[in-house]
Amino acid sequence: MTTQNYLIIESNVVTNNVVWDGNPSSWQPPAGSIQVVDATTPAMIWQAVYEINPTTEKEIIVDFVLGEVLGAGEIGFTWNGSVLTTNEPKPPVPVQS
Repeated sequence: MTTQNYLIIESNVVTNNVVWDGNPSSWQPPAGSIQVVDATTPAMIWQAVYEINPTTEKEIIVDFVLGEVLGAGEIGFTWNGSVLTTNEPKPPVPVQS
């Protein structure tokens, strides 16, 4: 078995991120927990939406949306059985000067 990062999920919330080979003989995860490989588990995280400012012709952030990314799971994310979702609030759009 390959050693890699596993997310430990208890009561549908990621409670830990451990380096493990997946072998319950080498380490016993908490009873009743779910273990998923971080690198291959989809997570919905906030991603910036960019547009070109017509005045400055520079790229600016105009919004944030949830987008799916592999390997972005973190402690506190919620689990729906197939996808993790961030527990962080939507970031504010930066003020343009």
